[in-house]
Amino acid sequence: QVQLMESGGGLVQAGGSLRLSCAASVSMFRISVMGWYRQAPGKQRDLVASITTGGKTNYADSVKGRFTISRDNAKDTVYLQMNSLKPEDAAVYYCNARYAQFGFNYDSWGQGTQVTVSS
Repeated sequence: QVQLMESGGGLVQAGGSLRLSCAASVSMFRISVMGWYRQAPGKQRDLVASITTGGKTNYADSVKGRFTISRDNAKDTVYLQMNSLKPEDAAVYYCNARYAQFGFNYDSWGQGTQVTVSS
């Protein structure tokens, strides 16, 4: 099972920046897709950004142009650079790893990191 450890959340003023990190317990090359999701109180968990083993990225419309997902394969870590933060970006951010093992697909989740944006 892939274990994920997130870090980098915190409190920031609107317009500020934060960088989230997610370290995986296995080689990134074993993980098909790494993603960041977020969940605000009373709302569902939604995809923010994802990146494949080949480096293909995907973003939610609400963060395009402001957030950047990247990966460092040498460190088995994926990052989410968040710029121009807005109060509506406040949520718990979760790292996700989608991988295949013995012919089955699995999802692993991190414990979540809180992002708070003050207006």
